[in-house]
Amino acid sequence: MSIISVMRNAGLVAAFALFSFGASACGPVEGARYTRKQAEKSLSSLEKPGTEIGSFKLTKVVDGDTVKVDGLDASLRLLGMDTEETFKTDPERRLFEAGWLQYLSTKRGSSKRPVKMATPLGEDAKVFAKNFFDGIETVKLVRDHPAEIRDRYNRYLAYVLVQKNGTWLNYNVEAVRAGMSPYFPKYGNSRRYHQQFLEAEIEAKTAQRGIWAPNVQAYPDYPEREAWWKARGDFVDKFRLQGEGKPDYIDITHWDAMEKLEALVGKPVAVLGTVGDVKIGDKGPARVTLSRRLGGDFPLIFFDRDTLGSSGLSQWRGEFVIVRGTPSIYVNKHTGKKQVQIQIDQASQIELSPIPGLVKPTVPTLEEGVDAGED
Repeated sequence: MSIISVMRNAGLVAAFALFSFGASACGPVEGARYTRKQAEKSLSSLEKPGTEIGSFKLTKVVDGDTVKVDGLDASLRLLGMDTEETFKTDPERRLFEAGWLQYLSTKRGSSKRPVKMATPLGEDAKVFAKNFFDGIETVKLVRDHPAEIRDRYNRYLAYVLVQKNGTWLNYNVEAVRAGMSPYFPKYGNSRRYHQQFLEAEIEAKTAQRGIWAPNVQAYPDYPEREAWWKARGDFVDKFRLQGEGKPDYIDITHWDAMEKLEALVGKPVAVLGTVGDVKIGDKGPARVTLSRRLGGDFPLIFFDRDTLGSSGLSQWRGEFVIVRGTPSIYVNKHTGKKQVQIQIDQASQIELSPIPGLVKPTVPTLEEGVDAGED
């Protein structure tokens, strides 16, 4: 059995244990407890690769782009959309109440990129979601790609379909149509509903609904956000197109990415991912990770710090890159633990996504001990 298979089997056992505890402790909406057999069946369908996940009982609307259904050990992350945040703390509410313009300035701070923050439109999106799902007991979940199961924060990735008056509606698309969210291609354009999202957003903008209404208290920087998201989405699409039908093109977020890399040890590959941690110690090689799962990211190893500096990875934290190299297996001599990794010997092995406002360095500019993550 491969080292990756052992890790995944252990993860599934842990996930089932968490699910079983939550189901027996809390119970479904109507109070009936799941049997172990039912729990196993639900979890199996969720973890099984494929685009059709199944039908589930809706249990909670968390906000405009997050809902929970019975049978999951984590919330859903709804694809193709990204509503503004809801107010969750008293200090945040007090800051907002002190003045909208000052609130925006304080929340943005010195960030070179637009930031997430709570807004009145985030609260409106939550109300819209609650009203949309009012009276709905069962929802149908589908994926965008068979191998895209969970995100970095362990949330299931899905479109949520509901039946109203005999017609199936895609909540993700309808939220965009209502102006509660823009179309969100930050992690790649929707494979299944791209055109529907585009048409829904045009309709919302034309009608000046929700976030597109004049003088509304919503993010004021959507043009900047959209330029950033589009650049990222186009970069992902380019990788998808180049890698179509090629087993050596690997999206590091896919559930089977590590198994594929292990199977291709010693052979050249192209890997898509976002830059996570950049760590440079006093001894040994520098290490850069591609974000995959919290505690389970994929390492790139640099023995030459000048190569790391000229690669631009330190400046592209949180952004997409394509890495070309040959995977190898490193064995820790102290613990015996095995790890699949790629050693970077030349900066040309790294292709940076063309992001507005970011310029690839021409000389090494490294920051020691920097940790970074992505929303």
